[in-house]
Amino acid sequence: MTSMTCSRSIVAALMAATVLIAPHAASAREDRRISLDLPAQPLAEALRGLALASGQTVLADAAVIGSRPAPQVRGMLTLGEALSLLLAGTDLESVPVGDGYVIRPAHAGPVGEGVPPQAPEIIVTGTRIRGQAPAGAHVIALDRTMIEQSGLATTQAVMATIPQNFGGGANEGTVGFTQRNNAGSNIGYGASVNLRGLGTTSTLTLIDGNRLALGGGGGTFVDLSLIPTSAIERIEVLADGASAIYGSDAVAGVVNVRLRRAFEGAETSLRTGMADGYTEFRASQLFGRKWSTGHLMAAYEYYERGRLGSEDRAYATEDLRRYGGPDYRQAYANPGTITAADGSVYGIPKGQDGRNLTTSDLIAGVANLGDGRTQTDLLPRTRRHAAVAALEQDITPAITLRISGFYANRASSQRYFALNSPVIVPVTNPFYVDPIGTGQPVSVTYDFREDLGVPVNEAHVTNWATTASLEAKLGAWVAEAYGSYSSEHDRLLTTNEVNSTRLALALADSDPATAFNVFGDGSHTSAVTIAKVRGSTLQFQRSRQVTAGFKFDGPLLSLPGGALRLALGAEYRAEAFGSSEVYDDFSVTPIASGSDGYPLSRHVFAGYAELLAPIIGPEQGIAGVHRLDLSVAGRIERYSDFGTTTNPKVGVTWEPVEGLALRGVYGTSFHAPGFFDTRQGPGLSQIVPLPVGDPSSPTGSSNVVALFGNNPAIGPERARTLTAGFDLRPLAMPGLAFSMTWFDVRYRDRIFNPAVDAFTFLAQRQRYASLITANPSAATLAALYADPNFANPFGIPASSVAYVIDARNANLARTHLDGIDFDLGYRMPLGGGSVDLGASGTWLFHLSQQVTASSPSVEALGTIGNPVRYRLRGRAALQLGTFSFAAFVNHTAGYTNTAVTPSERVASWTTLDVQIAKSFGAADGWMKGTRLSLSVTNLFDHDPPYVNNRTPYSASGFDPEQASAAGRVIALQLVKAW
Repeated sequence: MTSMTCSRSIVAALMAATVLIAPHAASAREDRRISLDLPAQPLAEALRGLALASGQTVLADAAVIGSRPAPQVRGMLTLGEALSLLLAGTDLESVPVGDGYVIRPAHAGPVGEGVPPQAPEIIVTGTRIRGQAPAGAHVIALDRTMIEQSGLATTQAVMATIPQNFGGGANEGTVGFTQRNNAGSNIGYGASVNLRGLGTTSTLTLIDGNRLALGGGGGTFVDLSLIPTSAIERIEVLADGASAIYGSDAVAGVVNVRLRRAFEGAETSLRTGMADGYTEFRASQLFGRKWSTGHLMAAYEYYERGRLGSEDRAYATEDLRRYGGPDYRQAYANPGTITAADGSVYGIPKGQDGRNLTTSDLIAGVANLGDGRTQTDLLPRTRRHAAVAALEQDITPAITLRISGFYANRASSQRYFALNSPVIVPVTNPFYVDPIGTGQPVSVTYDFREDLGVPVNEAHVTNWATTASLEAKLGAWVAEAYGSYSSEHDRLLTTNEVNSTRLALALADSDPATAFNVFGDGSHTSAVTIAKVRGSTLQFQRSRQVTAGFKFDGPLLSLPGGALRLALGAEYRAEAFGSSEVYDDFSVTPIASGSDGYPLSRHVFAGYAELLAPIIGPEQGIAGVHRLDLSVAGRIERYSDFGTTTNPKVGVTWEPVEGLALRGVYGTSFHAPGFFDTRQGPGLSQIVPLPVGDPSSPTGSSNVVALFGNNPAIGPERARTLTAGFDLRPLAMPGLAFSMTWFDVRYRDRIFNPAVDAFTFLAQRQRYASLITANPSAATLAALYADPNFANPFGIPASSVAYVIDARNANLARTHLDGIDFDLGYRMPLGGGSVDLGASGTWLFHLSQQVTASSPSVEALGTIGNPVRYRLRGRAALQLGTFSFAAFVNHTAGYTNTAVTPSERVASWTTLDVQIAKSFGAADGWMKGTRLSLSVTNLFDHDPPYVNNRTPYSASGFDPEQASAAGRVIALQLVKAW
């Protein structure tokens, strides 16, 4: 240890007077986690050991410290968390000042402006035992400093920087590009987390340890974009199965967003950003007040961003010829294209109104092409209001009440695709032209946007949640009863659509004043008729979640390495989901689909227990075992709609020597089937005879009876997870930290819908062999034909049926994923400041997928729609006095586009983000407590790599699951602490 580090680590308990130091920016504090093993001892000695272990300043008055004792503190903790544990139960508190902490009597008055004291209870993500890190696990943390250094405006953008988070799934950038990973159900334009690309339903997202009501179709994800970034203290990511701790959804891991509940003072933040094509603005206000028996925090944030149009990005086009790709433009243009009765094609000429068009004017053999990507948005216009509040009040010295609330309201508007289809124009239309003179109706492909306007999706989301808990300290034990309520409402209105029925009537109209004219260049139909033809669709979705529970945790007995600690509890959760639609795009008058309503509900009862056993500690002096910890957890859950599931978890941490920890975890996890996965009954279950393609048949097809809907035996998706890794913090190099984790996830019983391949089942016999029954018995067919859900649109008799195919949703698919996560960091003092260097990433080895347990395994790693082999994020931060500089390098590996034939290679993508900031202290007058920062993301404005991306609706030259279309964003932010 250098003399400089030693001097910075002197504990003021050895001093006779309080030491005052000039406050620096809060971002200069060291918030990294350190491995601690402090025995029960006098508080002064504990503070000395903590300062030496952390390499940071801890200042206090010897008279203030006195002879107070300190409890044992163990685990991977930040300096602030460790201080909170050491001072718990005393009349002292720690306040961050400059690059260290001051220990002082509680409520002694301000030391610095707007500085948040640490919360007295430290609950680590991944365990129910307070103040202890889960043995064997590794938690990735993004603290307040890292969030501010990123220069990003929204929580989903911050989460996108984590290499373990795959960009595929529900987020505002994938709407209209893909149906994968629940992206097609994102009617509210929200943002999900998709750890390791295992699906949005396989990551559990929490706020302060509490579940939120789900958004998306059927309730498929927690909308991360509703959480105000300015109110976040840190984001903790446990990229490991954790159903033994939290229950359903924690297959790929847990994301826990910690709010600034202990904030004290006032903070105003203003941020404005601009990019090529749009601007954004964010404003927030935080308040925090502490009194002798409690604390209150309240925060509000407003965010808005303009729309990013396709016209602002050259690669947002259906014509990919400039990139060496195909031209995907279609014949939906204005003017349009006529297809005659014999199939011949004729382009309608430009520069005329369609009223005097003759056959000789038409352009034979030419189709007018239109780019459906034009006049659409890559990112919607967004406006969001969000507010949080948290109250903590001691009712007695042993009983504490905590209440919190969350509210968010977001409106989004996106210019969307025109979902076109050819229109039939009868001879009664006064503008009718027959290219071949047969007098038969003609088909016209036509772009209606000149008439109706561009289709627009108007989305509106509201989410609100309340939580309350009552905590009682029973000696060394803590008992807690808690409850929460959360609700989300999503609404999507799509306007300027074509109402096909009313359009057909207008095309058949013989009056030139009121008939619809599709033969001109531009819009040449009366406004009244256009208004009649204009249609819309309206969707409502709402979800609700109620949770109640209690838990106890505390020490059971003493082991050689410390106290054996236990947490046990029980929970009840009620979930509900409803949806309804109003369609005005295919009938004369709007049709309401009715409401699925809150009968779509379930009730969940759970019990859990967790043990943490410090088997060996450093006091025992055993060679080769500096410390050995074991944790065991288990949870059993009973679902009202599919049954019971039990999941264990075992973790171990072994430190052979101080500074090196070897760890491993084994566990099982599950994801409960969604509401729509378990529903049965008319409208959902169908039995239909079909003619399907059959290469083994002389005629090329065979008749089958297909079963559609949900398999009644559908149950949870299950996973087995293994992790092993190490954490290295060599004593000889105090600023160095290196962590690596190998993970292996085997995900089985995944819910899959084989109906997407119903007409090719027999052509894919090897893939679907277990779902095909050849030569069904007469009794089997008789029962199927007599079923109330039977329908026979093709009139196929039972005697001609050769197969029964089971195309129902069921627990069919399997996935195997393995790889490593790593993080390497080094921090060292530099003059009057410090420098931080590091890199983190994830490197995948395999991602194999099977449609059924008996079908072939397919390697999907590094293919379109799946995670790439590796993602990396390098970092460098420099603090010199009141100035700071940060830079981040983001790298996404190349992959293969298997959606086209032949497959094409997609290049890797690397971007650079930078930030420079200036903090003002007490000597700067009215500017004190102010931080100014200038951030640039994607500094060199690198476009996403070219991808021949044919989507269900259109096409483009990039892949929004792997890259952002935002481009270079320059942002200026002011933060003022009062």
